[in-house]
Amino acid sequence: MRFAELQKKNASELTEELDGLYQEQFALRMQKAVGQLARPDRVKKVRREIAQIQTLINQRKRAG
Repeated sequence: MRFAELQKKNASELTEELDGLYQEQFALRMQKAVGQLARPDRVKKVRREIAQIQTLINQRKRAG
């Protein structure tokens, strides 16, 4: 998801998205441990999306 799309979402939508990404990250780690990871590039993308959402949440907390 693009950063501009994330900026349009409110706090509750961001936390829902963050929870979903954490679940996906866990599933990807389990697949990697078992050796069944089909898309290794997805691990990096999920990690970046988590960081972007956390950055956006922190910016909003500081702003107001």
